[in-house]
Amino acid sequence: MSDSWTDGILLKIANIIVYFLFLGSNVYTVAAPHDIYFTSRETYLTPAPWAFLIWSLIHLLLLGTVIYQFTAPGKKVIIDGISWRFPLLGILNAIYVHLWASQHYILAFVFALFVSSAVTHIYYVVKKFHAPANTGDEVLVHLPFSLYHGWTTVLVLITAFEAFGVNALSEPAGVWTKVFVFLALFFLEATAATYAFSSPEGDLPASFAITWSLFAIFAHQNVRHSGFIHWSALAFAVLSAFWVFVGVVGMYRRFRGGSIILDEERAPLVGSEN
Repeated sequence: MSDSWTDGILLKIANIIVYFLFLGSNVYTVAAPHDIYFTSRETYLTPAPWAFLIWSLIHLLLLGTVIYQFTAPGKKVIIDGISWRFPLLGILNAIYVHLWASQHYILAFVFALFVSSAVTHIYYVVKKFHAPANTGDEVLVHLPFSLYHGWTTVLVLITAFEAFGVNALSEPAGVWTKVFVFLALFFLEATAATYAFSSPEGDLPASFAITWSLFAIFAHQNVRHSGFIHWSALAFAVLSAFWVFVGVVGMYRRFRGGSIILDEERAPLVGSEN
């Protein structure tokens, strides 16, 4: 019996409602009377405001995701695979954005961890059990959640420094601040490298999200405040860009070799998750 667009209709409606809740929370950060991206707490890991433009791309792709769920291939991965994890993610993300925008940074950090955990679970389900079978799967499921996963890794660190780090506008960067910023930058670059080797073709979108953020951190961290942090951010951004290049090469080889063959190679050997 063929699938009907009404199958799983309750979850489909929930996905749509939560998507617009999630979208609205981020629109508020831009449309609010005071520009939140320019008035949030300044730390030595704060990126340039344009780093947050990646939200626009994620929202646009997820709009395609909630439309794609009404197709048979989309239902298989979004409704049967991701299931109620997507509404949970949207609610957690909306709470995180609200707490962050209202400058409750410690609570925002806690919810950043919840958001990261939720998107990591979705990322695992999608990558492990639902290799892309067509362009819709690739663009409207794998692409947005790869970007999302890489970006939330950055958000956790940014929010951690806002919650527990020093104010860069009033306090100079001490030795320990420089050490922790360096470790955070190293972690981001190493994560980008991990994405590049996570599969035969790598995870280009996730690596890109981190590289984009590292260049934004370099652009925002004034050399007069801390030359060490400024140039460290550039060094790790360049290294991360190399992993993006590796992902581009892997993607090229995948499409040149044929996605069907690679999808079969990536399919799990045992069982699948519904």
